[in-house]
Amino acid sequence: MKKINFVTLGCSKNEVDTSIMNSILDTKKYKATNNPIDADVIVVNTCGFIDSAKEESIDTILEACQMKKNSDKKVLLAGCLAQRYKDELLENIPEIDGIIGTGNINLINEALDDLYKDQRPVFTGNLNVEYTEGAYKDPKEVKVTEYVKISEGCNNFCTYCIIPKLRGKNRSRKIENIYKEVEYLVKNGTREIILIAQNTTDYGIDLYNAYKLTNLIKEISKIKELKWIRVLYLYPDNFKEDLIEEFKNNKKLVKYADIPLQHISNRILKLMNRRTNQEDIESLIKKLRNRIPGMVIRTTFIVGFPSETDEDFEILKSFIEESKFDKVGVFTYSREEGTPAYSMKNQVDEEIKRKRLEEIMEIQADISANSLSEKVGEVFEVLVEEKIDETTYSGRTYMDAPEIDGVTYISSDKELNINSFVDVKITDSIEYDLIGECYESTK
Repeated sequence: MKKINFVTLGCSKNEVDTSIMNSILDTKKYKATNNPIDADVIVVNTCGFIDSAKEESIDTILEACQMKKNSDKKVLLAGCLAQRYKDELLENIPEIDGIIGTGNINLINEALDDLYKDQRPVFTGNLNVEYTEGAYKDPKEVKVTEYVKISEGCNNFCTYCIIPKLRGKNRSRKIENIYKEVEYLVKNGTREIILIAQNTTDYGIDLYNAYKLTNLIKEISKIKELKWIRVLYLYPDNFKEDLIEEFKNNKKLVKYADIPLQHISNRILKLMNRRTNQEDIESLIKKLRNRIPGMVIRTTFIVGFPSETDEDFEILKSFIEESKFDKVGVFTYSREEGTPAYSMKNQVDEEIKRKRLEEIMEIQADISANSLSEKVGEVFEVLVEEKIDETTYSGRTYMDAPEIDGVTYISSDKELNINSFVDVKITDSIEYDLIGECYESTK
C-alpha cells in the first residue's frame, strides 16, 4: 500500500479540497500519512492567488522535489497554482510527476494510478465540475471546528482577481447535501461550523434562482448539538435584509460578519468592478451596528490598486478611522497576469504600496487595542483550544475566527477540557488578544 502525504497551502477552501481528496482515496491501494519522509507520494495543494502565496507554493514544491533525491518518492501538484501554471511548472521543474487542477480533485485515485504506470498525469479540464458530495472525513479526524464549503467558483470577475478562471463559475451545493454534511460532522464532535465559498452571499442564486444563504443557515441551525455557525466572505452587494435579521435573531449564528470590501473610493471600486459603492457600504455597516448588539465586523482592503491616488487613499484611511472595524486585513495590490487590472495604466510603485499598508495597519492597531480594552470586565463564552501551561489556556470567543483573528488567554486553577466552552471574565487586553480568567456565575 502506498502512503500519501497531503501538504495544504492557502485558504480554508483548499483545506476542504484536501479533505475531499483524502476521503476518497482508494483504501485498497493508498493510505494518508502526516509524515512526508515516510510518504511514497507528496501531494502539494497549492495556492496561486497573489504573489506571496505563489512564492510559498513554489518553495514548498521545491522542498518536496528535493525529498525525491535518492528515493522513489513522487510529487503530485493540485490547487490553484497547478491549475494556472501547469505548463510552466512541468517545463521548469522536471521533478514534478503530475498535476490535478481545481476541477479534478475527484480524479485523485486515477492520477495516483497513472504515477505508478510511469505516466505523467495532467488533469486540468472541467473547471465547472459538480461538487464531490458525500466525501466526509474519517470520524477520528473530525475537529470541534470544521469548514464547510457551500459553493464553488465565482461570477464576480473583479478586475484584480484570477479566481473565476481558476475555480469556474459560481456553483451552489444543495441545501440538503450541506445539511447532511453538517449533521455528520456534529454527530462526530464538531460544535462550530464555518461556512465558506468565494462569495457566500451569492449562495443559491444559480441553483434556486434566489439568494438562499438565510434559508441554509435556518436549516442547519436545527441540528441540536451545533453551537456556533460562522460565515466568511460575505460580499456586501447581496447582503440582504433577511440575512441581517437572521444575524440579529439566530442564537447559533455568531454575531461576526466577514465582509471583504477591498476599497471605499467609488472611483477605485468602479475600476475594481466591485458591484457596490461607498454609500451602500456605509449604509450596510450602519444597519449591522445599529440593529445587532455585539456585532463584530471584519473586512479586508487592497492598497495600491492601479491609479490609486493620494486622494483615494485618504478616503480609504478616513473611512477606516471613522468605521472602527473590529478586524481588518490589508494587502498590497498584486499584479496578476490574465486579469484586466494587469494592463491598467498608472501602476503604483511597490514602495508606495508598502507605506500605505503600514499606515493603515498602524491605524487599525490603535482601533483594535481600544476596542479590546473596552471588553475588560465583560464575560464571554470561550471555546478552549490549547493548553499553554499548568494554569493557562488559549481559545476563541465568537469575535474571533480561527487563524486569522486573535485569541483569548484563559487563567484557570481547574483543569479545562480542550474543545469545551467556558465562561471567561476579561481582565486585560493586548493589541489583538484578550486575557481573562474562568468565571463561575453566582446565580
